[in-house]
Amino acid sequence: MSSKQKGLNLSNRIASLLVASVVTMALSGQTAPKRPSLVVGIVVDGLSLDQIELLKDYFGTDGIRRLLNEGVTVTDVDYGSALDPTAATAILYTGASPSVSGIDGETVFDRATRRTSLTLTDQSALGNFTTETLSPSMMRVSTIGDELRIATGGLGHVYTLAPTASQAIVMTGHNGNSGFWINDVNGKWATTTYYKDVPTSIQSRNHRESLDMRLDTMVWSNSMAVDKYPDMPSYKKLFNFRHTFQRNDPQRIGKFKQTPLANSEVTDIAGEYIKSMSLGKGDNIDMLNLSLTVSPYLHSQDPDVRMEQMDSYLRLDRQLARLFKTIDTSGPGMNNTLVFITGTPAPGKRRKDDEKWDIAAGEFSPRRAIALLNMYMIARHGNGEWVIGFHNNQFFLNHNLITERDKNLQELRRDAADFLSRMSGIAEAYTLDDVIAGKAVETTVVPRRNINTETAGDVFAAIMPGWEILDDGSANPQNGDYPVTQRLTAAVAPAFFLAPTLLRPQTISTPVDARVIAPTVSSILRIRSPNAAMLPPLRLNR
Repeated sequence: MSSKQKGLNLSNRIASLLVASVVTMALSGQTAPKRPSLVVGIVVDGLSLDQIELLKDYFGTDGIRRLLNEGVTVTDVDYGSALDPTAATAILYTGASPSVSGIDGETVFDRATRRTSLTLTDQSALGNFTTETLSPSMMRVSTIGDELRIATGGLGHVYTLAPTASQAIVMTGHNGNSGFWINDVNGKWATTTYYKDVPTSIQSRNHRESLDMRLDTMVWSNSMAVDKYPDMPSYKKLFNFRHTFQRNDPQRIGKFKQTPLANSEVTDIAGEYIKSMSLGKGDNIDMLNLSLTVSPYLHSQDPDVRMEQMDSYLRLDRQLARLFKTIDTSGPGMNNTLVFITGTPAPGKRRKDDEKWDIAAGEFSPRRAIALLNMYMIARHGNGEWVIGFHNNQFFLNHNLITERDKNLQELRRDAADFLSRMSGIAEAYTLDDVIAGKAVETTVVPRRNINTETAGDVFAAIMPGWEILDDGSANPQNGDYPVTQRLTAAVAPAFFLAPTLLRPQTISTPVDARVIAPTVSSILRIRSPNAAMLPPLRLNR
């Protein structure tokens, strides 16, 4: 080898060593991005991007506009079909469909008692500030909060505040520290003894500032001049709206929970939690979950509640701004916090339009439908009580009688569906077997993934749009409780992510499956996804 070649080889070796050294130094200097120390999960019932865009210029700069300008906006989170807030929240926090998680609604029909009860009923768990006996035991899978607790060895805390019990428990999960809700009877913040923590701020609130003590002095009225609300017809701009919660109204707490005043109550205590418990200021990740609402108010004498709904959004904006400010001034700061906000689908049930508009409509009586169906089944299969109930647009057959008479369950379901499909007010009817087989996917009937087959009915009925479902006379207009009508709506809602690790604003305008929210949050926190979350996370700008 010549001296020239030896020199070249030596130069190449030196160059390679220098490159390797530089790369090693660069890699040794790299550190993983800091994880958020606080995660705030907010579910907003009935949230609509259309309403947000309509009112964008009316919002301040520190609430919803901050989400739009600084975070990631997902325009369409798809739930597959219309779901109540409890089932939708379970999808968001588990990353699993109701068929897997076991939570397909707030209530379930009990075949033994022939009554409806809360899905999360657990007689072994006593109530705290309530007589309700509830726990997350019926939830078959883990949640974001469960995985956070496991990842931090139990040192990270998970707290939830929600107006309703079912959402509070679903968001808290199996291993959360506490989940509180507003008791419909006494107005106190209640929980289940399944959870062990009772924060001091909650105890103080219940003893010194109980909602029941203050409610008759509270008023929900328009927060700006009526002529300032956009897209309102001229006649609506002549009158203010005003809703009160008088002591002689037995439903007043339930009504209050459907208003933006409940959002303020939740945000008040959330702020107290952040301050008094130093959430997000330790070495581990803490989690605070909140449930808020902008759903249409169903207890107004006037069916047109557009002004109330817009007012709900204006007030939501202020509550979010207040929460973000508390995180900055008394918490770890927004630069150390992940906020994810997801809407649940707008409810498909609304107040009936005034009869003067002559919209095709009718009244569907479940009691009458059960009686007619049972008479038909008697004629076909002999005497007996073949139909035992109706719940959530599902008819329940008497399985004990069917077994006793040695009948074929699938055939009786088919008979019942065929009869119901010809009944006034029912657009279509499918058996549970049809739904499981996927034959009802393109219809208004709930798809397979959104039902729990263990508690589902035998026949699913799609009630005609515009028809009122009568609740056997229990709706009392004198108490502000009105029958509601069926209305088909898209099962989508927006979502927002705001975190220091998200480098620039981003809008995802293609529909995404609601089951991706949980793995996406888990990915940002760098923890495992819930154990039934099979979809990959969204790839955000990080």
